[in-house]
Amino acid sequence: MSKKTAMPVKPENHLVVFQEKAIRRTWHNEEWWFSIIDVVGILSETAIPKRYWSDLKRKLAQEAGSGQPYEKIVRLKLSAPDGKQRDTDCANTETLFRVIQSIPSPKAEPFKRWLAQVGYERVKEIENPELSSARARELYQAKGYPQAWIEKRLRSISIRGELTDEWKERGVQEGKEYSILTAEIARATFGVTPGAHSRLKGLDKVKTGNNLRDHMTDLELIFTMLGEAGTTEIARRKDAQGFADNRKAAKEGGTIAGDARKALEAKSGKPVVSKDNYLAPPSTALPLKEIAPALPGKKKAASRPKKPRSTKA
Repeated sequence: MSKKTAMPVKPENHLVVFQEKAIRRTWHNEEWWFSIIDVVGILSETAIPKRYWSDLKRKLAQEAGSGQPYEKIVRLKLSAPDGKQRDTDCANTETLFRVIQSIPSPKAEPFKRWLAQVGYERVKEIENPELSSARARELYQAKGYPQAWIEKRLRSISIRGELTDEWKERGVQEGKEYSILTAEIARATFGVTPGAHSRLKGLDKVKTGNNLRDHMTDLELIFTMLGEAGTTEIARRKDAQGFADNRKAAKEGGTIAGDARKALEAKSGKPVVSKDNYLAPPSTALPLKEIAPALPGKKKAASRPKKPRSTKA
């Protein structure tokens, strides 16, 4: 039986801040829902966000069959400036991503990265794996990742979950010990630690959206999966127990992936470890800038997201 997620009750949990601007949110159907009016006000910088949202909502409602989010918006009670609880248009993380794409704003891209963090805050829970996968897929699609990459990323999440489940069953302590074992696999797989890998991609220069695996190339994801799947299999075959045994299994699993990486590099003449990332270049929204409509009432054709950008050496 899955554990029911408790609703956060602390008042401070119902207010989050983006660039010194407050955004109201509430816990509904076991996830956070955000005030659309608050978000629209921040991104559009209009003096009357309620009117802007009314016009935009009308436009979205008219775009039948375009994946518009109107039907997924619900009215929930939120605290108004006068202190009273009032019905307010709210959206969950996935729907809010679609609304954001309809608002031309230089703040859109940093807001998406911020939302990716706060929108998926969870009290400790056990989620339905299929629902979790669908949610992750929708999030990556909204952020503009290529479909082939998304499939590999979701598979890597599944393999990672299988490995951490195995560690838990075998007496490895969550937290520091998980981090050490993960670093052992990565070092043997890529020849660099996760920290060094992140710095290579320039992820140490950003505060949000800097999850290393969200910036890996297809090949980096593939070898990450091989190293972690290999580690899981070795731990099972050798019945590894405790931290020391599983650390040895991690090194062996990573070495298998590392040997495969070296063999590919020898044949292709090209390193697998890459500087490429999915960070937006300065003053540019990557990759979603090309798929966001211009203004309410004006429709802009979608274009395919770009490949990962390469950082300069």
